[in-house]
Amino acid sequence: MPKFDSELLAKAKSLGFSDRQIANLSGKTEDEIRALRKTLGLVPSYRLVDTCAAEFEAYTPYYYSTYDRGDDEVQPSDKRKIMILGGGPNRIGQGIEFDYCCVHAAFALKGDGFETLMVNSNPETVSTDYDTSDKLFFEPLTLEDVLHIYEREQCWGAVAQFGGQTPLNLALGLQKNGVNIIGTSPESIEIAEDRKLFAAMLNKLNIPQPPNGIATNEVGALEVAKELGYPILVRPSFVLGGRAMQIVYSDAELQHYMRFAVEASPERPVLVDKFLEDATEVDVDCIADVGHFEKWDRASSLSANSKDRLEARPTIVIGGMLEHIEFAGVHSGDAAMVLPPHTLPKSVIETIREYTHAMARELKVIGLMNVQFAVKGEMVYVLEVNPRASRTVPFVSKAIGVPLAKLAAKVMAGRKLTELGFTKEIWPKYWAVKESVFPFNRFHGQDILLSPEMRSTGEVMGLDADLGIAYAKSQMAANAPLPLCGRVFISVSDAHKKDAVAVARQFAELGFEIISTTGTATVLDKAGLKVQRIFKLAEGRPNALDLLKNREIHLVINTPSGQVPRADEVKIRTTAVYTNTPIMTTLSGARAAALGIAALKKSGYSVKTLQEYH
Repeated sequence: MPKFDSELLAKAKSLGFSDRQIANLSGKTEDEIRALRKTLGLVPSYRLVDTCAAEFEAYTPYYYSTYDRGDDEVQPSDKRKIMILGGGPNRIGQGIEFDYCCVHAAFALKGDGFETLMVNSNPETVSTDYDTSDKLFFEPLTLEDVLHIYEREQCWGAVAQFGGQTPLNLALGLQKNGVNIIGTSPESIEIAEDRKLFAAMLNKLNIPQPPNGIATNEVGALEVAKELGYPILVRPSFVLGGRAMQIVYSDAELQHYMRFAVEASPERPVLVDKFLEDATEVDVDCIADVGHFEKWDRASSLSANSKDRLEARPTIVIGGMLEHIEFAGVHSGDAAMVLPPHTLPKSVIETIREYTHAMARELKVIGLMNVQFAVKGEMVYVLEVNPRASRTVPFVSKAIGVPLAKLAAKVMAGRKLTELGFTKEIWPKYWAVKESVFPFNRFHGQDILLSPEMRSTGEVMGLDADLGIAYAKSQMAANAPLPLCGRVFISVSDAHKKDAVAVARQFAELGFEIISTTGTATVLDKAGLKVQRIFKLAEGRPNALDLLKNREIHLVINTPSGQVPRADEVKIRTTAVYTNTPIMTTLSGARAAALGIAALKKSGYSVKTLQEYH
């Protein structure tokens, strides 16, 4: 690149080149380019979006940056300002639930007297509505752009906790450049994100996690896999929405993953975990305030002047504990979940509670924290910790009747949970079921099997005093409603055939006819169940596709035969989606469906408002 001068740099910036792009082209660092710009006085100005098309003067506080010469139109203010970083552009894997948290944060902080600045670049969200925050900056979520706004507005603090992984990845860089990240510190965020630091913390707390390792190349990945044993869960570090996450069952699959799915390097290691098959996954959302890591000891509470110390006791409250219906390994954004847990013993729930409090205390969490656990038998393993808002926060908030994101925003700005009146965990006396909504009918031929990579585009809630009814309501809202009679097509893998007998018996007792292909039918027949056999797709007609298209199958239970699904399985599953036929791809989902159908047949369902539950 030619030698720098102010004119060349100004032209590059007006053409839209970022500091990082210029640094890459010139062999310098982004910090050096930023410093040079500041020396030259080259900073962007902010213009008001003309929402009135020049017909009237626009007052909407909606800004964009430009390096073109002109006046800066940002209105000055003497209020203390807090910047809220949004989630950026929406795509599958970036949940809109984070936008809910950003909006609630803006409302809460406005109510506490702060001027709120929203930074986001997605026009399809509520956070970018002109009246959500005091000022909206429609800017990319990059270090450069966020720093410009923070310095221009002389903000008191910035919130990186509500926009998901995108702003969280900026936290450390922002702090190094003088930004006051309020809430959980970037150092604590780094501990949760860095595999070695996280493992050291868990070892210190004596909390188990699945055996794991780190690989920076294909050879290293194969060595870790040999040590752990298959199956393993592989994923890049700092991923969004579980992108490029995969469960791997062999050396060949791992080699393909390392060569084509990711670019591994010392700076971008691949995380390798032992995958716990048939484990139950549990999501926990909690909130903590600044008081919980101030000095406090039980002995001092006996002294006469111990009132202040008592007020600094740990204040960590679990907002919600959600048990996944699908097996562990399905992304939490895709999994159906039940709040409160419906199969876990009290001892396991108490262990989960104990581990959550210990990690929140150790990470000095201020605001929200999400933990994902895997339960196998009586053993509880920690899969990951996110010291930020999670996708389940809106669901949990509505289920328990407490606006967790609003409380967290106030806590991050210095308030205490005791002052806000939320100090005890709420255990609902009803069931709340979360079900995900998928776009499979828009992607012709795409298999519907769930995986560690998030694919959902929304979610619904089913509420009822009866778990079966709550699950049935969630299915009515998200998918085709569960049938009360008719024919069930059951085709499961060899590994699931034994367990499928009990599920088939449940449906037979509910009055359903059972249809199966030879393999599954033989097992069910030997168990004394009446089964109608039909051809496999390659054997002749009528087969499952014919019956689905003729609406002669009313529910499909189909578990995958292996890591690479057979073509006829994919055709059956996709045809079920196109014909709006309910389909379960796990036996746990099939059991939940049977429970829901039994409850509907017994008592039907009624409708209550959310407010009535609270």
